[in-house]
Amino acid sequence: MKSEMEYGSAGMYGPLVGWKFPPTYAGISEVNQPAELMAQFSTIEYIVQRGPQTPLIFLYVVDTCLEEEDLQALKESLQMSLSLLPPDALVGLITFGRMVQVHELNCDGISKSYVFRGTKDLTAKQIQDMLGLSKSAAPAQQGRPMQPQEQPFMSSRFLQPVHKIDMNLTDLLGELQRDPWPVPQGKRPLRSTGVALSIAVGLLEGTLPNTGARIMLFTGGPPTQGPGMHYEGLANRCAANGHCIDIYACALDQTGLLEMKCCSNLTGGEIVIGDSFNTSLFKQTFQRVFSKDLNGEFKMAFGANLEVKHNAPIPQGGRGAIQFVTQYQHSSTQKRIRVTTIARNWADAQTQLQHIEAAFDQEAAAVLMARLGVYRAETEEGPDVLRWLDRQLIRLCQKFGQRSPFLQVFNNSPDESSYYRHHFARQDLTQSLIMIQPILYSYSFYGPPEPVLLDSSSILQDRILLMDTFFQIVIYLGETIAQWRKAGYQDMPEYENFKHLLQAPLDDAQEILQSRFPMPRYINTEHGGSQARFLLSKVNPSQTHNNLYNWGQESGAPILTDDVSLQVFMDHLKKLAVSTAS
Repeated sequence: MKSEMEYGSAGMYGPLVGWKFPPTYAGISEVNQPAELMAQFSTIEYIVQRGPQTPLIFLYVVDTCLEEEDLQALKESLQMSLSLLPPDALVGLITFGRMVQVHELNCDGISKSYVFRGTKDLTAKQIQDMLGLSKSAAPAQQGRPMQPQEQPFMSSRFLQPVHKIDMNLTDLLGELQRDPWPVPQGKRPLRSTGVALSIAVGLLEGTLPNTGARIMLFTGGPPTQGPGMHYEGLANRCAANGHCIDIYACALDQTGLLEMKCCSNLTGGEIVIGDSFNTSLFKQTFQRVFSKDLNGEFKMAFGANLEVKHNAPIPQGGRGAIQFVTQYQHSSTQKRIRVTTIARNWADAQTQLQHIEAAFDQEAAAVLMARLGVYRAETEEGPDVLRWLDRQLIRLCQKFGQRSPFLQVFNNSPDESSYYRHHFARQDLTQSLIMIQPILYSYSFYGPPEPVLLDSSSILQDRILLMDTFFQIVIYLGETIAQWRKAGYQDMPEYENFKHLLQAPLDDAQEILQSRFPMPRYINTEHGGSQARFLLSKVNPSQTHNNLYNWGQESGAPILTDDVSLQVFMDHLKKLAVSTAS
């Protein structure tokens, strides 16, 4: 629900002097109420008419220590993104390798850039002095953010509107070369990621403080030169100014995401990891960043500020209210205020437990407990967190799986664990539940696809399985199905039903791939295939090599693990719950 409003110089939370309500409010009555007073409109979004509108701002920070094929693919993706930006959007370009280059974009027919050494971290003032930005921004009073009408808007020679420099920047990106400094045999290239990010933050602070903007970092390997432990300070400076940092890390090597993750986590930025910039996973995910809604506007927003209200004590038997007030810049450049108000009954846990039980949301509780576990796993050892979670399970939940890359980091790199945890903390309830317990569908000749248990007993010879873990989409052919496909039955007219069976999970997988962000890894495998491990590592091991002879031939596939099955875990959990209760 949207409406328009204006507010005076007192600001949003000062006295109501200067407020102008919509004309429709004049006719308020019992039967003619504004949307704010109607229970079904729990969220109202206001368009703020006053104050300057600033364009969208994108600052690309590009690693040039890449293999030629990777760099070429990245350059093409960046050029593609320019065509998706609004004409008045401001764009900047910083490239880095051993040195860091800040490119001027208002030069016709000549390339000009400021070059910084990648070994020395500079203060914001030093960066702004060297770039000639010291007089660009009016100083804000200490401890008080600028009001919209005070904010200076100026495009510097480093940040220019797309419509003015589209051709120049397209050519500049096309001419980017690999970092020219020689790399000794057996050594990594000198990659100054830390200094490049520091300069990007200082550039935006000096030109557009307290204004929504995105720094988009593209890196293809670990930072090997310059400061490597100052990222949290950079993230806090960005958050204070309404700037966010996206990280696109594509490499077979580690990229230092574990150390850099706070840049995105503390500023609301995106994190995407992949093996290479020359993969459909990166290319399509990056294109999806710029996807638009039905009004042709980006789905992203800028410079959000969230405030939570109503912390007054709640009387017994009364209703507790919480209000979320979010001020942000819409991608149309409008300033907006979104207000969400929720009210819930207050119940005493000692005397009104039945009311709490009736309103208990098991799915939300599972996700909340998992997020608490992930948060603790950042600072505590994995086994300690699992023991804490088990204790909470006994007290709170009846069922929750432990085979999770969010808590158990064995066989995951530190970067991968950071990536999984980042998205688990930010996705909605449905997507979070998929991460906790992946969805498994079975395809057969005996009827339409059906959901089956995430269990080794579901892995049958004459079935095709489709597993969605959020981060991966896995299609797995049972042993008999794989043999028939290898024999080419799908190409014979008399086996057209087999051809349709093979195609069905492919079509369903494409639907998921087209809508999800970030784009999941797509894995097509079969019985005995090396990538079957993606399925086998997720299913509940009800049949293992330890109890292989207790099962019949058609009961599923044995899993080579010493982990306990869900049934054993649940049996033990029930015993503990009973003994605890008594």
